[in-house]
Amino acid sequence: MKQPRIVTCPTCKAPVEWCSQSPCRPFCSERCKLIDLGAWAAEEHAIPGDSLEDDLFSGELPPREH
Repeated sequence: MKQPRIVTCPTCKAPVEWCSQSPCRPFCSERCKLIDLGAWAAEEHAIPGDSLEDDLFSGELPPREH
């Protein structure tokens, strides 16, 4: 019988079985899933882009206010 794959929860680093019994995979729980979603919403995570493209189009957008 094949052993289930074990991955690490991106939020708390707990081991998670990659199977249908782990509905929040790759997260260990709904809580860790929501923590990660909040980090994306707060722009703590980002997918790297092309810096040249960012420079070319950044003048077309109004400045961001925080």
